[in-house]
Amino acid sequence: MMNENVKKLLKESMWDLATCADNEPNVVPVAFKDVTEDGKLVIGDVFLETTLNNIRANNGKIVISIYDAKTLEGYQIRGTAEYVKEGAVVDNFKAIVEKVFSGAATAKGALVITVDKVIVTTPGADNKKVL
Repeated sequence: MMNENVKKLLKESMWDLATCADNEPNVVPVAFKDVTEDGKLVIGDVFLETTLNNIRANNGKIVISIYDAKTLEGYQIRGTAEYVKEGAVVDNFKAIVEKVFSGAATAKGALVITVDKVIVTTPGADNKKVL
């Protein structure tokens, strides 16, 4: 499902994170993110209030868009998010966020996303192909 190109782009690019509740879509860029060895996507919760409300209202459904602005290689990743407030992933994000914001902000928790589907968004013959 997530080949090496997808993983590489996930590690190197910003993510646009989309959720929806009550027919009101929401999209935010996220920089505090990672891919775990077992293929889960993790996002540090610094300013995700609307995102978290939408996830709670929509059974955890979430979509991530990633792309390379130069090559136009891109993917849409659909999954289900779970919110965690403690553990190694949260501790890691807290340390990173506090360093970046010089202590003015912290990670309150993390989203752990199980990937359900990866869709090619790159222009060309493979556009809309499910990996």
